[in-house]
Amino acid sequence: MRINVSAQHAELELRPLSARSVVLSLLLGVHPPELTAKDLVRAVEPFGVGGSTLRAALSRMTAAGDLRRTDTGYRLSDRLLERQRRQDDAVEPHARAWDGDWEMVVITATGRGPAERADLRARLAGLRLAELREGVWLRPANLRRPLPEDLDRVARHFTVRPDGPARELAASLWPLDTWAATARSLLAHVVGTDRPADRLTVFAAVVRHLLADPVLPPELLPADWPGAELRAAYAVYRREITAAEWARGHRA
Repeated sequence: MRINVSAQHAELELRPLSARSVVLSLLLGVHPPELTAKDLVRAVEPFGVGGSTLRAALSRMTAAGDLRRTDTGYRLSDRLLERQRRQDDAVEPHARAWDGDWEMVVITATGRGPAERADLRARLAGLRLAELREGVWLRPANLRRPLPEDLDRVARHFTVRPDGPARELAASLWPLDTWAATARSLLAHVVGTDRPADRLTVFAAVVRHLLADPVLPPELLPADWPGAELRAAYAVYRREITAAEWARGHRA
């Protein structure tokens, strides 16, 4: 998805999902992340994915390691279970009251190649840290989540309290106005979209956007921050999908 943000609002280009993306979106949203072949056929039908297209996608996804074939159907691979965990945390973040402290991670390892550096940057961003300068990452200490143990091999972790205004620091680390504008545009798409395939496309974009939410303490956010509203909209949609799938299963 490419997002162009104007001074007035975020314009979104939402491309239709491929069969692979439809399957992943459905499996990432269910617990446990497994569906029978029959359930998958029934589940993807409203999104314009036919049986032959689904079978080809399942074959490719299994060969690529996205899915595991089980006795009854298909399940997310271990690699994608971590993606589901991150998605669950994005939809329902584990935050706590903030006392003013910040987490700081300082990269100490040297001699790493470009791929290793890129992977570490992606992991730190996935932990909702932001880079103050090269090798120094920060965020308010308001999340209930331990840092991965293997991070100690390449970085040091500190608890700090910056001297300057925390609100200004947060605004310099994250593009908060841009994130909020895109979130409001997505909410407008949610209200104006009725077709199942289009709604799945919109809510796949919603989940991706929630993954980029820094989940800051309320006192550091701009007024009318739309994060909670976007999460609530996705929660309603997930209940709709679950109820529709239950109804289709009982009609079968």
